Amino acid sequence: MDTKAYWVGFNMVRGIGAVRLKALLEHFGSLDIAWQASADELRSVGLNEKIIENLLKVRNQVDLERLWEKIESQGIQVVTWEDPIYPRRLKEIDQPPPTLYVRGELTLEDEWSIAVVGTRRMTVYGRQVAEEVSRFLASNHVTVVSGLARGVDAVAHQSALQAGGRTIAVLGSGVDTIYPPENRKMAEEICKYGALISEYVPGTQPESTNFPPRNRIISGLSMATVVIEAGETSGALITATFAAEQGREVFAVPGSILAPQSKGTNRLIRDGARPLLNVEEVLDVLNLEQVQEYRQARLALPADEVEAKLMEVLQDEPLSVDEIQYRSGLPVEKVSATLVMMELKGMVRQAGVMTYQAVREPSTLYRTGK
Repeated sequence: MDTKAYWVGFNMVRGIGAVRLKALLEHFGSLDIAWQASADELRSVGLNEKIIENLLKVRNQVDLERLWEKIESQGIQVVTWEDPIYPRRLKEIDQPPPTLYVRGELTLEDEWSIAVVGTRRMTVYGRQVAEEVSRFLASNHVTVVSGLARGVDAVAHQSALQAGGRTIAVLGSGVDTIYPPENRKMAEEICKYGALISEYVPGTQPESTNFPPRNRIISGLSMATVVIEAGETSGALITATFAAEQGREVFAVPGSILAPQSKGTNRLIRDGARPLLNVEEVLDVLNLEQVQEYRQARLALPADEVEAKLMEVLQDEPLSVDEIQYRSGLPVEKVSATLVMMELKGMVRQAGVMTYQAVREPSTLYRTGK
């Protein structure tokens, strides 16, 4: 059984979030060992009796091996803190979700993401702005992030898809439980040209308490959040609050002082959010006008410690795979597999049979900002 199954197991235990999971990892070294720990050992990590009771209950009732097989059979990818594809921006927030469930694909391109959110009860004006903003971002190679809800969220996803861009939907349910049901077809399209993401175990139903926490993921994935329309109690305002707390830019679309859907956005502007007066402002403020060059350069940067080590080894001359393995001290299987991925990303090229050399030009572009 894959060791990630234990991350899934702890994800199901009420009361164990980012802080306590980190403590378990630091104390036991791995979650498979922590999963088998006795109650006394768990107390020594600082878990209280209620959480220990919850953990023992899940441990006794859940067959992790069967659950893992079901997750795999559904084509759901489990991404943890320890994975190089875990989104960098999300990892920077306070208490990032330890485990993400993904349908579709996360890519390096998603480094450049903007959240587009708003009310479920949008006006004609709100729809028009959501369409224009999302299409503009997608056509400029910026991934559009939203929550798959009715209204602005759905329009944002659909408009990004129509523009041929990428979009990510963050759910308040399991990625196998689409809500609202009328967005199921759209969800399947998103899986082809982006990703569905959730911190909730597959099978989790869309309970109302799940949605406010998922909003921190929407903003956490994104360089900025654009709020199109929002009433005074709209969930989009929660996303904007999270974005501000995470140090991310917040844009709000101004609207009529008489429209209920604009009360929240107008208040955001009063409180310091940037008024979005034209779609180009998002790119200007975030310095995204060179996003294509940055994207290409980012593809050539090391994604993890293994890639960084191999780039270090290859800094002076072309080397055979055997020599790379010897100098790096890494298993030959890991070296071979990583070199294949690095070649696809344009980081290295073959200089002969089973011989590789580093490609330097893209990294220079990234560092100088040219």
